[in-house]
Amino acid sequence: MRAITKNLVKFLKKEDGPTAVEYAVMLALIVVVCIAAITSLGSNANSTFSFVGSAIKPTGAAAS
Repeated sequence: MRAITKNLVKFLKKEDGPTAVEYAVMLALIVVVCIAAITSLGSNANSTFSFVGSAIKPTGAAAS
């Protein structure tokens, strides 16, 4: 019984598990921020290219 109690106390004092969980939470938050930034930049780039594309007038053989 004493060995089981000793092993249980040793397991509860270990900090490897909580550290791994903290790293996983940090990684998940970083991924969410990256996805939000890429989505925002993508929609901004799309609107910019659409504006520029509509502002350009065709010239050359296609206009004749």
